[in-house]
Amino acid sequence: MAFHRSSILLRKAISSHRTAAVYSSYSPLLCDSSNYSDCQRWYSSSESDKGTTLSAAGYHVSNGSSYMRGAVFWEKNKPLTFEDFHMPRPKSNEVLIKTKACGVCHSDLHVIKGELPFASPCVVGHEITGQIPDWISSCWGFYNALRKLFLLLQGKCVERCILNGQDDLCESFFAYNRAKGTLYDGETRLFLRNSGKPVYMYSMGGLAEFCVVPAHGLAILPNSLPYTESAILGCAVFTAYGAMAHAAEVRPGDAIAVIGIGGVGSSCLQIAKAFGASEIIAVDVQDEKLQKAKIFGATHAINALKEDAVTKIKDITGGRGVDIAVEALGRSQTFSQCVQSVRDGGKAVMIGLTLSGAKGEVDINHLVRRQIKVIGSYGGRARQDLPKLIKLAERGIFNLEAAVSRKCKFEEVEEAYKDLDSGSIVGRAVVEIM
Repeated sequence: MAFHRSSILLRKAISSHRTAAVYSSYSPLLCDSSNYSDCQRWYSSSESDKGTTLSAAGYHVSNGSSYMRGAVFWEKNKPLTFEDFHMPRPKSNEVLIKTKACGVCHSDLHVIKGELPFASPCVVGHEITGQIPDWISSCWGFYNALRKLFLLLQGKCVERCILNGQDDLCESFFAYNRAKGTLYDGETRLFLRNSGKPVYMYSMGGLAEFCVVPAHGLAILPNSLPYTESAILGCAVFTAYGAMAHAAEVRPGDAIAVIGIGGVGSSCLQIAKAFGASEIIAVDVQDEKLQKAKIFGATHAINALKEDAVTKIKDITGGRGVDIAVEALGRSQTFSQCVQSVRDGGKAVMIGLTLSGAKGEVDINHLVRRQIKVIGSYGGRARQDLPKLIKLAERGIFNLEAAVSRKCKFEEVEEAYKDLDSGSIVGRAVVEIM
């Protein structure tokens, strides 16, 4: 999802007597400042009014790899290809990450199919977990207990995003990454090994062995949570949480319908249950997905191919409609169904992306007279939400294992996106990279 999502959740070093810290511009990044002389030719620090900032002065830390491999999207209707890259170079307040796993998301698929305009060639993938490489952690004091990371990129929209808590409206993210395929200095970090040709980054470009992220875009993944399953926290679960907590403002006892039970929709079911919703209605066109929806907390399941979804939702709720309906598919028909499914004064929350320029129709009189609220939602607010999400996963309230239905090898990424496009993936697929 969007870059502007999280502050660093590195708070303390475990089993270490060294407590000196180095700070990024906005968030504490715990580093060992007493023993990094071997890295000084590569990284230097400078004082600022907000703490010590990191500056990249070289290509990569000594003893590290010089090259890496990544999956490149060239143009629509062409398969992804694996290419060799120069090792990405982190700049000021950025960190090089060894990618462990990356979720297979519809947002990437829209780019691959040419449905959303994006710079190419590019590396897609934005839902990742990773690790600070050994040759960097040995210099910066990221001890073993702290090297599991859950990653989301973010910008520095201080006025709106940080001070007002609206991480999900990061202007830098849209202006630089989504418009140009770069990080926030307007430059990519990816260059092909043989030609030196620049390759653009969809978010951090997660379908590669390494990636560069802003230091304030990191969050600790506890050792109790696995790399592979936890990757979905970065988009599918995060998007669902933002929709339920901020757009819908779910309260105990609410009746909720979720239309489209994919990776995000199934996460919405789990979050709705965690928030105490009384009736949770899953709507899809595949019986297999609807059967699994009950594992995620659905109290009712509707196959929209076999019966009218809006009529059935009204029947279940005694003719009123649900308090909240969530559209998680991105189709014109389901957009309209979402609005029609809510009670008077209810909320229709839209989180499904679709073809650029696509339109959804609503009955204007119904919208006005019944005071229906139509709300767009594009992720969560990481400084507030990530710690809560991680706790939900740690406590087993959010079932990561059940949410991930397929684990793929890096070499199988092309097939994974084809299966996502065909609708054959129930829940979420995750690519295991390293």
